[in-house]
Amino acid sequence: MKLLAFDTSTETLSIAVCDGARQWTQDGAGGPQASMHLIPMLLALLDEAGLRLSALDAIVFGRGPGSFTGLRTACAVAQGLAFGASLPLLPVDTLLAVAEDARERHGAARVHALLDARMGEIYLGDYAHDGERWRREGEIRLLRPQDFVPRPGWALAGNAFEACGDALPADRPRLAALPTAAALLRVAPGLLALGAALAPEAALPLYIRDKVAKTSDERAAERAAREAAVHAAAPATVPDDAPPQR
Repeated sequence: MKLLAFDTSTETLSIAVCDGARQWTQDGAGGPQASMHLIPMLLALLDEAGLRLSALDAIVFGRGPGSFTGLRTACAVAQGLAFGASLPLLPVDTLLAVAEDARERHGAARVHALLDARMGEIYLGDYAHDGERWRREGEIRLLRPQDFVPRPGWALAGNAFEACGDALPADRPRLAALPTAAALLRVAPGLLALGAALAPEAALPLYIRDKVAKTSDERAAERAAREAAVHAAAPATVPDDAPPQR
């Protein structure tokens, strides 16, 4: 299965491509810089892998929760690429990708996935692995770290420890983990087999923390990212008045 995956929900921009046998990955600066670097980086990675967008089976992206700007960037670029190349989209919960990263790196099978939500809060999702795939237990939620009550025997994994570590339970393993694109690629085949792929227009970010409205700059940046992705995905055409090829 040929897939492109990316996540811009944290301060780390993560991109990965697989052709069914091999995998290529690239990380960079996330946050505000993600909107500038995401498209050039992913096109360069596809070129390195020798793959065209049109040859992919789907595009996978981290849908959230996470940074508002990062989630809008990822969704807009994913939609633009998918529209331009006529591909389905697979939005994946970023906290599921955190749990998968913790499983791959640390062997964890029961994970409280935690991401720093800023403002003294965390995003939290509870995931259990049955040996084949992950199962989320309960809803993804936003809460203060001091209100978090862990389950017996479950590990804590994510990026919230530096910002909120003093308020989190100290008697559990703390596993560094991120919603990496490589983690998205590992969970994608199972989700695709379950029919989780969507048409581009149906793919939306998962915010959790509500925001009343986007600013005009945010709307413009999102529109520009989507239009740039459509242009990047569109096949090259020869102008009608171009001289004949010899």
